[in-house]
Amino acid sequence: MSETRPATPVEISVVVPAFNEAESLPEFLAELRAALDATGRSAEVLLVDDGSDDATPAVLARERAGDRRLKPLRLERRAGQSAALAAGLARARGSVIITLDADLQNDPADLPRVLDALKDADVVSGIRASRRDDWLRRISSRIANAARRAAIGDPITDIGCSFKAYRREALEGLPMFVGVHRFLPALCVFRGARLAEVPLAHRPRRHGVSRYGIHDRLWRGLNDLIGVYWLKSRLIHARVREEDS
Repeated sequence: MSETRPATPVEISVVVPAFNEAESLPEFLAELRAALDATGRSAEVLLVDDGSDDATPAVLARERAGDRRLKPLRLERRAGQSAALAAGLARARGSVIITLDADLQNDPADLPRVLDALKDADVVSGIRASRRDDWLRRISSRIANAARRAAIGDPITDIGCSFKAYRREALEGLPMFVGVHRFLPALCVFRGARLAEVPLAHRPRRHGVSRYGIHDRLWRGLNDLIGVYWLKSRLIHARVREEDS
């Protein structure tokens, strides 16, 4: 994550990668607005369009006209979930950064529970309760989760749940790479961040199909383990000592 931040901060930045989610976006953004309004905190929503070829840009333009908190970003071409996430994180101004998907399987109404868990943690990772996915997706997630725990000691129970929260300082200076969305919470923990996990609602997909398939979620993720194993051994853990005044 870039350490360069815009001059005017907000309390909460919500970073949402999206690819061809035109059907889901109006309902998703309405739910997210309601959840943010309930917090009473200043906020921004960085909706990162990963090179969609449907009506996503037009939907975002309409939604932007009615809510100045929405800040659409559009990648020049499709680059994948990690690239979209990195683009949003690099531009986020919040002291708290929330990530979630736009496909309506995450429920934005869970935002207060996520923020409450962050009071005593630096990273909050959701766990999909009563997961509403098909058997193949559930099995692939179990295999990938087990492989990460065995290979690198990843403590995250359900990395596939994209609803997460970070204190800004937990992300400062972390490298961005293809596949980082699967390892970001673990990299924070490896550097000493405090982790909390909370069970969250999970809903069936209401529109279309998953934009990131089994190959992206499982095989490429397993292939990334070698690189992350090396990176874990090279992460800098130094902290500046606070001197008595």
